[in-house]
Amino acid sequence: MNNIRNFCIIAHIDHGKSTLADRLIEQTQTVSQRQMQNQLLDDMDLERERGITIKSHAIQMDYKFEGQQYVLNLIDTPGHVDFSYEVSRSIAACEGALLVVDASQGIEAQTISNLYLALGHDLEIIPVLNKIDLPGAMPEEVSDQIVDLIGCERSDIIHASAKEGIGIAEILAAVVHRIPAPKGEPDGAFQGLIFDSVFNSYRGIEVIFRVYNGEIRKGDKVKFMATGREYYADEIGVLRLEKEPRDVIKTGDVGYLISGIKTAKEVKVGDTITRMDRLAAEAIKGFEDVKPMVFAGIYPVDTSEFEELREAMEKLQLNDAALIWEPETSAALGFGFRCGFLGMLHMEIVQERLEREFDMTVITTVPSVQFNVTTTKEELLKVSAPSEMPEPNHIESIEEPFIAAQIITKSEYVGAIMKLCMDKRGILKNQVYLTSDRIELQFEMPLSEVVFDFFDRLKTISRGYASLDYQYLGFKEGDMVKLDIMLNGEKVDALSAIVHRDKAYEWGKRLCEKLRELLPRQQFEIAIQAAIGQKIIARETVKALRKDVLAKCYGGDISRKRKLLEKQKKGKKRMRQVGNVEIPQEAFMAVLKLES
Repeated sequence: MNNIRNFCIIAHIDHGKSTLADRLIEQTQTVSQRQMQNQLLDDMDLERERGITIKSHAIQMDYKFEGQQYVLNLIDTPGHVDFSYEVSRSIAACEGALLVVDASQGIEAQTISNLYLALGHDLEIIPVLNKIDLPGAMPEEVSDQIVDLIGCERSDIIHASAKEGIGIAEILAAVVHRIPAPKGEPDGAFQGLIFDSVFNSYRGIEVIFRVYNGEIRKGDKVKFMATGREYYADEIGVLRLEKEPRDVIKTGDVGYLISGIKTAKEVKVGDTITRMDRLAAEAIKGFEDVKPMVFAGIYPVDTSEFEELREAMEKLQLNDAALIWEPETSAALGFGFRCGFLGMLHMEIVQERLEREFDMTVITTVPSVQFNVTTTKEELLKVSAPSEMPEPNHIESIEEPFIAAQIITKSEYVGAIMKLCMDKRGILKNQVYLTSDRIELQFEMPLSEVVFDFFDRLKTISRGYASLDYQYLGFKEGDMVKLDIMLNGEKVDALSAIVHRDKAYEWGKRLCEKLRELLPRQQFEIAIQAAIGQKIIARETVKALRKDVLAKCYGGDISRKRKLLEKQKKGKKRMRQVGNVEIPQEAFMAVLKLES
């Protein structure tokens, strides 16, 4: 155990985590030169293309140092705020963390948030100043920020460039010297913390865990403590680039377990596994079910593909346990699914994976959040779609979820960012100058305002310099209303939205104007109305296409023309009652782009 080191890499998105992991793997000669490629641990095409890590990855490296052989277990973590629960579990499986900070960008919101997670688990922090070879690097300035943040000595900060391979040997030496060896009772009851799971279509779910106490042997019967399921360990082993089966995994090590589990719901990240012949007294602390924050409907473009979409969703859920879905129907879009996501990036990735991996083209409805509605009969309803909202006269009160947002930006953009947050009903709680020109703003904001396009607009206003991190606060009462869109008096449920009363009028007006441009003209007039309950708050009209019924009248009395026009008017009136309005795909997308 004394020669094992477990550590993870934490950083803001795009500060060089995956590249640093590549260099460490190269330096320890874990893979041959021929197998080496960029972003080696990111195995999804999507991760490579976007240059982001979506899932945690673990790899074991052997490292000879000062005449001794060490085993280093490295866990590469995602950097985006949507995946922070996964990061927290990876941190719980380690004794130390490399805190990577980009020398040209400085400390960002996610860096601070991940650092607090690591400090909460008493991890040994090794600060690494990455990308020092860039022309825009400011090593002195950023070193000051790091010293202020963690209170370390300047000499503790390792200067590195993962791309050029500078400082890699120093990082490995620091890992061995500074990070403590794992503690635990090798003779105790077996306890393993699950920090990741991967779906293998031939062998079921591979569980990746860290052993805290005791040991596990091949063929042991194990129990998952949160779900209560029992399985046999058909195969256990350690993670190199490929899996290496072993007969036993002991305290302090990281390994994998395959036992033919077929359903994703049975394996939860953060759960504890123990052996049936000697059950552990309690589970490892920190387990919680991942809560979705953003809800949206996903529908197949062609309604006949509903069953294929269901299969695709089931397979996707095996790889992504944070995705939650249930079937729903919509009058406008037919059969589909109501899905819960961790955030907007998660939603984008799910949509893209459906299109790439399963060849499904889907329509996504307006993202919304979950509201708590208390009815006049004192019932509590959880509403995650506008169609579930009761009529206004049955509602006593509505509560909406709030978040605490931390935004770090350059001081020149503060005014614009404050205006944006105030427009989104944010309340400024605090502002702290981190350095003379970097400032941290803390806001309390309704989540429903943030899910839409807040992040994009924040990046636009600050020219990409602002970074956002948020924590969930809980529910607060708000004056929310359901805004219905009606075409010729019929409600279109897919275009409805739950909005704040102060914004409902403007929202309705803009949506009606947008739909007027997008709806194709018919032979009859189309009335587009926005309504709250029974009250119409905005209206636009799509004029009818007119046939020239007067073409055959080349003269004669005016009454002949009038008679023909009256006849046409009657026909149009009847047509309007019978005719249905075709809504093109762009109209549903219009709602998403309203804000911009």
